[in-house]
Amino acid sequence: MNAIEIKDLSKSYKGFTLDRLNLTLPNGCIIGLIGENGAGKTTTIKLILDMISRDSGSITILGKDNKDNLLLTKEDIGVVLDEVGISECLTAKQVGKIMKYTFKNWNEYTYSEYLKKLSIPDNKKFKEFSRGMKMKLGIAVALSHNAKPLILDEATSGLDPLIRDEVIDIFGEFTRDENHAILISSHIVSDLEKICDYIAFLHKGKLLLCEEKDRLKEQYGIIHCSADDLINISPSAIIGKKETPYGVEAIVARNKIQTGMEISITDIEQLFIFMAKEAK
Repeated sequence: MNAIEIKDLSKSYKGFTLDRLNLTLPNGCIIGLIGENGAGKTTTIKLILDMISRDSGSITILGKDNKDNLLLTKEDIGVVLDEVGISECLTAKQVGKIMKYTFKNWNEYTYSEYLKKLSIPDNKKFKEFSRGMKMKLGIAVALSHNAKPLILDEATSGLDPLIRDEVIDIFGEFTRDENHAILISSHIVSDLEKICDYIAFLHKGKLLLCEEKDRLKEQYGIIHCSADDLINISPSAIIGKKETPYGVEAIVARNKIQTGMEISITDIEQLFIFMAKEAK
């Protein structure tokens, strides 16, 4: 059974349409959702959580339709959104006491350990937290009620590099349990490249690509050549290109390039930027 399955999901607003999105998150895996502002990442997450209604398509979480299982959504899904919804007058200690009566499977010991691990003060009010500290508290809550899938919208945003690295390690430990899975969106592509098993590219409401991270690097590469040399390359091999007075930089499908041409490794961020520009 997959943690999340999205089939032909559509949602339209004035000036924007999420268009027939298909996405699957297997158990034991982390999928990273990449896209520019307005690409549809947050809309997708809100639809999964049934915070907004879909126009068409289906969403199942742990094999059940998300619209028919509000209790499941609360108990079995860990959520950290871009804005952590905690009252500004509460301390982390008070948050723990409230969550004890909010979640049936709340684990006080686990929560306490995450507060220590993430250096979150017990008695400081939430309104006095930095953005990064607020995100860390949201993560601690999400990981302390025996959630199976985690849904994280910009959860590493606002964290300094050292803490981001620590949080990424925590997410990796979480998915070692094959009953757990993570869907995470982030503008920090390097974070997703470190931890994700799958990468999904959203651009203007359309899914450009969803593939295993390691296969992306095997399938695609970057070449540097002259404009004249580019003419000799099959258009079907070119994923995206950037031309300058000094030559051409192009992302290509490795299996469609003639033997002997030098192909360098591309990173996930480069691949997305080239694909998004080509899709305009």
